[in-house]
Amino acid sequence: MSEAFIELKGVEKRFSSLAEDLAVLVDLDLSVQAGQSVSITGASGSGKSTLLSIIGGLDLATKGSVRVGDWDLAGMGERKRTDYRAECVGFVFQFHYLLKDFDAQENVALPALMGGMPRDAAMERAGSLLDAVGLSDRLHHYPSQLSGGERQRAAIARALVNSPPLLLADEPTGNLDAHNALSVQKLIFDLVDRLGTTLILVTHDHDLAHAASTRYELAAGRLSLL
Repeated sequence: MSEAFIELKGVEKRFSSLAEDLAVLVDLDLSVQAGQSVSITGASGSGKSTLLSIIGGLDLATKGSVRVGDWDLAGMGERKRTDYRAECVGFVFQFHYLLKDFDAQENVALPALMGGMPRDAAMERAGSLLDAVGLSDRLHHYPSQLSGGERQRAAIARALVNSPPLLLADEPTGNLDAHNALSVQKLIFDLVDRLGTTLILVTHDHDLAHAASTRYELAAGRLSLL
């Protein structure tokens, strides 16, 4: 088997205060191949979002090694981690975080514009992705004019606008009804399969978790393969 795209070894995350020293992740290992889809379930407070934040470069492990492709996250400063997030990672959260004063196409294009892509190219890319997520007729609608499912579809398009090799999704269907949740689930997996994107998602939705090729449960700070 080829070298893993994502490799975590002996990862620990502790939160310390005067009152307590809490270990959320303990000696955690994870290996993910490029193009693989991985779901992580676990009880609330088990550390799922913390683990995703460490992989995404939003937080640092207290101990252990974290490598994604050629990026050594454990040894990075903030500026380098900013570059890593811009070049390597797309994020989808439970809440869409679309900017209310920008229409759908502008919201999706924004990460590309921030990355230096010319405006015409960024808007064309955003329009193409909005078409791919079924929103070609909503390009110039503002978030307040979109349904919850449509806002989350736009957020997925935005996460993919820079063609990141890694997509991290934190409860991406958590705010949606059953119909929209199923639609967004199908969309995410169809897109990552088509684009060859590596996917790691954390979720309480067992239907969503079962759609991944590899499933883990996080408990007592460690991952167990299901």
